[in-house]
Amino acid sequence: MSNNESMEMYLETVYVLESNHGHAHGVDIAKKLGVSKPSVSKAMNYLKAKGLINKETYGTITLTDKGKKMSEQIYSTHQLITLFLEHSLELKTAEAALNACKMEHILSDKMIEAIKNYLEINNIDYE
Repeated sequence: MSNNESMEMYLETVYVLESNHGHAHGVDIAKKLGVSKPSVSKAMNYLKAKGLINKETYGTITLTDKGKKMSEQIYSTHQLITLFLEHSLELKTAEAALNACKMEHILSDKMIEAIKNYLEINNIDYE
């Protein structure tokens, strides 16, 4: 997993947790990603240094405006690919989401646009 891919996974996870609970905690991120708490701490320090998250002393993690914009794009791409795999290959949602998670970091912008066009042509609402 590349550093960029890893950071995108952390950002997306913070986004999902924050969307569901108003904030994230390191222990929840570790559990969701299947990584150690020290790995999460290191990643959060990196994201904080990049201005993508706010990390409170007592453990609450939230996205900055910059982090939210970036994580929304990552999450949107994940959802788009999942939907595409469900409809084009008739994969079950869990299988499509698992594969989308792997694919979202490597697809070109041109491929993402082609997926959007496919969904539009087939009248599948992706937004």
